[in-house]
Amino acid sequence: MFKIQKGYDSESKTFRLPIELVQQLEVLATRNKISLNQLVIQCLNYAIANLEDNDTQEGKNKNCP
Repeated sequence: MFKIQKGYDSESKTFRLPIELVQQLEVLATRNKISLNQLVIQCLNYAIANLEDNDTQEGKNKNCP
């Protein structure tokens, strides 16, 4: 189960996201009283941790951590 956490060290990067996705993330962040940035970090960490084996191998072949 996905559990929302608080607090991270960070580095600034810029990403372009679909407007509808940003709106959904903003609502979720507000409901959980965390920043949008913290929510995106947690979503990305969850996605990476839950990649299927074949997705992980492709990432390693493309020099992805």
